[in-house]
Amino acid sequence: QVHLVESGGGLVQAGGSLKLSCTASGINFRLYTMTWHRQAPGRPRELVATISGGGSTNYTDIVKGRFTISRNNVWNRVNLQMNSLTPEDTAVYYCNTKHRGSDYWGRGAQVTVSS
Repeated sequence: QVHLVESGGGLVQAGGSLKLSCTASGINFRLYTMTWHRQAPGRPRELVATISGGGSTNYTDIVKGRFTISRNNVWNRVNLQMNSLTPEDTAVYYCNTKHRGSDYWGRGAQVTVSS
């Protein structure tokens, strides 16, 4: 059974940094593309960053240059380093992967950026 658990959310002032982590189980982690999404109140969930099994990365334009996605295939972990945070980055952040055609999500980590 696929299981994703996020950690590392919290409250930070604008301009600050946070690092999120997501630990995966139930999959051969190194083979899977992992993604981070976020959902702000009243808004649809949006893709933030993607990392392939081989380590190739992609970012949505609004986080390019500020966020970095990385993975540790020994610890089955995907990280999201977030720098230069703004109040517009406030959201619940979710880890995601696809397994056998189905989407799997963690429970989410709240990130709140104060102005």
